[in-house]
Amino acid sequence: MLGWELPPHNSGGLGVACFELSRALADNGAEIDFVLPHPKLPNEPERPFMTVHHVTTKRRSRISPIGAYTGDFNAVRAAQSDYIAYVERHILPHKQPDVIHAHDWLTFEAGVRIKERTGAPLVAHVHATEFDRAGGNMGNPLIHEVEFHGLMMADRIIAVSSATKQLIIDRYHIPADKIEVVHNSINADELSSSPLPHQSLYVYARAQQQEGYKVVVTLGRLTIQKGLAYFLQAAQKALSRYDRLLFIVAGDGEQKHELIQLSADLGISRHVLFTGFVRGAAWRELYDLADIFVMNSVSEPFGLTALEAAAQDTAVLLSRQSGVGEVLTNVLRHDYWDTDRLADELIAVASSEGLRSEMAAGARRNFAHVSWQRAAELCAHQYRVAGATA
Repeated sequence: MLGWELPPHNSGGLGVACFELSRALADNGAEIDFVLPHPKLPNEPERPFMTVHHVTTKRRSRISPIGAYTGDFNAVRAAQSDYIAYVERHILPHKQPDVIHAHDWLTFEAGVRIKERTGAPLVAHVHATEFDRAGGNMGNPLIHEVEFHGLMMADRIIAVSSATKQLIIDRYHIPADKIEVVHNSINADELSSSPLPHQSLYVYARAQQQEGYKVVVTLGRLTIQKGLAYFLQAAQKALSRYDRLLFIVAGDGEQKHELIQLSADLGISRHVLFTGFVRGAAWRELYDLADIFVMNSVSEPFGLTALEAAAQDTAVLLSRQSGVGEVLTNVLRHDYWDTDRLADELIAVASSEGLRSEMAAGARRNFAHVSWQRAAELCAHQYRVAGATA
């Protein structure tokens, strides 16, 4: 298993998906060697269900285990080179894989190299493409080249949504019968049982709720992909007609200062809180706090945060460009650019306790159709198919 991050040192949903999928695969009897691109950290937790290999290098400049997508591109390329060399020198002489499972472009080159060295089948798992990360635009042509080569060389491809499968077909011209859709899931019981902090970390927001405000939360990297400029424009339109709304933008990224300035320019900064990157108790309480969760992504292959919010009985508003809508059907949908419609949805849900309750209950019913166990079974089947065709 070739990955780039695992909790608690993750920048988003990729690490969570790798962790939960690996755990479910191990429960099904798989023996997993998971490779991470950084040395072992002092507070690295034990993961008894798999063997984790940490890439070590003599380079003075190494990337952080968090933020590979937004960091220095040359540093990322150097880390990829170190990653490949480490696997070749320190893992392959001792272990021959039955199958290679590579997650996203960051590990595709390593997957191809191991396939060439060992003859083992390669399964490429696409959580996001460069077209998604670039907000539907072209993005980095070098990353496109890596993605295309990895997808062509893979024996099987796993896409996290039907929308992602179609994008791979349309943009990279990969045959449809080579691609299998495996939806992500969440561990809803574990999320709901996570302890809340003894004292609220969002004192102001809790106080506003006591005054009758509804709290609207969006959570993710602050990048063009997430459609947050449109989200703030919709917030302004909603506030012009219904001012009992408080918006919380949680996360970090290259658009942070631009979005803070935009909220001021729109005259709504009093109603918008920027939390920065959240994890642990701050992350858990944020879901507990939210009355409404919004995912307004320009291009979102899946979107684990929407599932996490729904698991906490929160009404969810999704852009039509979010793949998680294939799983969550009891939601309100809008195009990411349609700020008028999103404003209408915000007002409708905020002003109707009955609508919020029905949406929350309906979203919970959707969980009967997804689980990490089911995802692991589908992945294991793809391993067998890849082995038969390699």
